[in-house]
Parts: sequence; C-alpha cells; structure tokens
Amino acid sequence: MAKYLDHTNVIDVALTAIKNGAIRMVFCSAMPANFAGVAAVTLITQTIASADMTIAADTSGDKLTVAAKTGMTPSSNGTVVAVVLTDNSAIMYAGTTVTSQAVTTSQTWNSPAFKIAAIADPT
Repeated sequence: MAKYLDHTNVIDVALTAIKNGAIRMVFCSAMPANFAGVAAVTLITQTIASADMTIAADTSGDKLTVAAKTGMTPSSNGTVVAVVLTDNSAIMYAGTTVTSQAVTTSQTWNSPAFKIAAIADPT
C-alpha cells in the first residue's frame, strides 16, 4: 500500500519547528556529527529569529528560506562548507546549502539567502 502525506499543514509542521526553534546559524568548516561537535568546526556564528525565516511553496515542494545576513565576522579562519541551524541543545538543520568559501578573522562576511528542507508536495 502506498504511503504519503496529503495535507500541506502536516508537511509544514516540520518546517515550522525549525523556523520557531532555531536561534543560531553556524557556518562550519565541516559537517558536524552532532550538537557537541558544532563548536569544533565553527567559523561564524549568527543569531537568528523566526522573522529571519519564511515558509512557502516552491516548485519542488514547501521550503524554508533563511534570509541573507550581512557584516558577520568569522571567529576562525577556514573554508565554509556547511551551515547548521541550532537551538540551545540540538541541531535543527545541517546541510551543504551554502557555496564553499574561504573566510578569515580579518574580514566581514555576508551570507546570501538560502532555501532548506524541501518537502515535496504529494502527487
């Protein structure tokens, strides 16, 4: 028997949990294995709020868009390869949704807006 979610509200619950729960956006030099591992690979940390994220339908399903952030100062030198959204105790999202870029502590860095967590609409 086929299984599927047949209501956008059900799909949006997962995205809403990220939107309402994430308080930090962390740009990392590697994908952390867990929340405890985030600190070891952190290059830039930015405070975020639910107002920095929007949920909307997209061509491939519902997505959460994180707004662009400007003027961030790296805390370490390295190459950004991953972004992690966290609350105070867990990773809410981790992915390679950013373009790899070298950063140094002597610069300011800007993150473009990016989309995460596509959940396909039922067909």
